[in-house]
Amino acid sequence: MESIGSETRTSCRFGDRSTSDVVVRLRTHDGRDEWLYCHSHILIEKCKYFADRLSENWPTCQIIDSRNCVEVYCQESDFDYHVTVLRLFYVTIDGSVEDLWHGVKNALGILRVAFELGCPKIVTACVNYLEAVPWEEAEEEEILKTIPNMGSPVELILARLQPVNPEAIRRIFLSSIQFAMSSPPTSMNDIKSSAQEQLEYMITEDDDSPLLIADDEIKSGVKECVNHLFSRFNSLIEATLCEPMESSSEVGKMQLFQSLLSDLSWGCQILNKLEIMRDFVHNWMDASDKIVKVVDQANPTAEIIEIKSKVIEVAAKVLEAIGYGTVILPTTKRIHVVKVWLPFVRVTKPLIDSLSNRDGNDDEDETLTLKIDSEIWQSLESTFVSIILALPSGEQAEILTEWLANEQVQYPDLTEAFEVWCYRSKVAKRRLSSLGVDSETANTI
Repeated sequence: MESIGSETRTSCRFGDRSTSDVVVRLRTHDGRDEWLYCHSHILIEKCKYFADRLSENWPTCQIIDSRNCVEVYCQESDFDYHVTVLRLFYVTIDGSVEDLWHGVKNALGILRVAFELGCPKIVTACVNYLEAVPWEEAEEEEILKTIPNMGSPVELILARLQPVNPEAIRRIFLSSIQFAMSSPPTSMNDIKSSAQEQLEYMITEDDDSPLLIADDEIKSGVKECVNHLFSRFNSLIEATLCEPMESSSEVGKMQLFQSLLSDLSWGCQILNKLEIMRDFVHNWMDASDKIVKVVDQANPTAEIIEIKSKVIEVAAKVLEAIGYGTVILPTTKRIHVVKVWLPFVRVTKPLIDSLSNRDGNDDEDETLTLKIDSEIWQSLESTFVSIILALPSGEQAEILTEWLANEQVQYPDLTEAFEVWCYRSKVAKRRLSSLGVDSETANTI
């Protein structure tokens, strides 16, 4: 392949009227007309189009002066590129002058004209340049419009845009998921966040289908990474509960606790997309009592309230999976869910709201970005209603009694659950008797 390089001019010069034996009359349909003085032996050597036009086999070759003047019509947008191509016929392209093309857009225009005129050396040099340099997004789109119509001579340019082998996608996904759920130094947090964003993008269906369709191997790899993350999280909880909270290591542990919670929250999103939430829900439920204990016994600083907000985020996703039947739990565990998380959410929301609504006069508060989307609070409220209404009526009555007696009766608002419970309880005997259930059985129920 020819490569771009230093200019070594032939003895003939482009535009030299004194030695020219042929004029290329370059014209546009808008009336632009320019006479370019060239040399027939150079045009014939460098370009198939001109070789054909200047040959004795061309239909008009016998007309007087037809071989001394060649008319070429082009679009106005390609006019300058035609002039450049003609100039390049007089340049020996040998590999050391990279600015000969003056950028991707210019090189693409030259390539388009050189391809149409049949100038293989210039086409090759343009391909080498475009294949090697970076592209802006707009340039990439223009390349995609232009290159596919040119066939195999220019396919090298598209190498960076070709679909990747599925096995390579699998390898990079599994490697990325391991890194995204690891605990690298804080200096690598930006790289980790970027990896997490790209992993979500790979499995999300938008205008395009997902880059990766998760099979059993992929799902198994993701679950293994999440389980390892939970193992580190549980170890930290145990260590935190074993040491006095006035220990000097408390701050570092709570920072790590918050970091792992963020990873768990993100991992929960991935598991939800892959429809493999079951293990995550069971692990979270097993650790629920200890999680609440850790954050409740910590010193009530603004940072701890921020950690509680992160706990709320993860808990909301877990409770939603339970409340809407994505993950099936036995009655005893669903009762435990409500008894652990309903009080926690009830007490934590006012703390988070109060911190979010401060004027930010304290330096400590100004460093916080503590906000929970209102949709999360609404979702939690609806989820609690769903979970409660799926419990036995006696358990519902106990939970609703406690709710009505509590100071924080406003949130979560269980009015809907109360209304449904009242209706079901009032009509229970009639409904069950119509099904052939005797009153004694009905009372037992």
